[in-house]
Amino acid sequence: MIKVVAIDDEPLALQLVRGYVEKTPFLELAGVFDNPVEAVAFIGSSDVDLVLLDVQMPDLKGTEMARVISGGPKVIFTTAYEKYALEGFRLDAIDYLLKPFSYAEFLKAAQKADRLIELERKELPELEVRSDFLFIKSDYKIRRINFSEIHYIEGLKDYVKIFLRGEKRPVLSLSTMKALEARLPEDRFMRVHRSYIVNLETVKVIERGRIVYGEVRIPVTDQYRDRFQEFLDRNFI
Repeated sequence: MIKVVAIDDEPLALQLVRGYVEKTPFLELAGVFDNPVEAVAFIGSSDVDLVLLDVQMPDLKGTEMARVISGGPKVIFTTAYEKYALEGFRLDAIDYLLKPFSYAEFLKAAQKADRLIELERKELPELEVRSDFLFIKSDYKIRRINFSEIHYIEGLKDYVKIFLRGEKRPVLSLSTMKALEARLPEDRFMRVHRSYIVNLETVKVIERGRIVYGEVRIPVTDQYRDRFQEFLDRNFI
């Protein structure tokens, strides 16, 4: 079951979403809120998988709230304002439902969330850690990748691109950043952005808050900056 929180300051819209959740077999309603600030507190202290989030709300806009809970539950925006769609997807939302939306549209978005959350939950048979390496399934083959070979990793929704030293093309595998991060040693790898994990041994140049890999610039975002700064401080002369 996917535990869901619905947030909307419009009672009728909230009632509709609540009804959609309750009629969907794989969804479990964990909370309903018309106040986003109260919802943030609840999500921070509860086991929530998915947030159905309106955009235009008093006190805290849905897009602002998505930033606050970044790295936590998945988000599906439910809003009457099409103009926020691009920002919503930049925030890595699973979907963007434009009001009024049908149950069929809602179900399609919920099924997308179900697939992604299930992927993160299960123990992936194609991804196994063994000492100093892991096995990755890519292009219908299983490939051994030594930790020392990994340059950096880029996340693309439910896929990851693993960039290796000395290879021009990355290894593409069906996985998530969360699942892969859990299988990498914390003392050697660090997530510095929602979409990037770096091998700390390969960090050679940092310029204006970005890790420089040739022509590639990987930003260190606010969410991960303190931890990355601690790494720098420990190794700074």
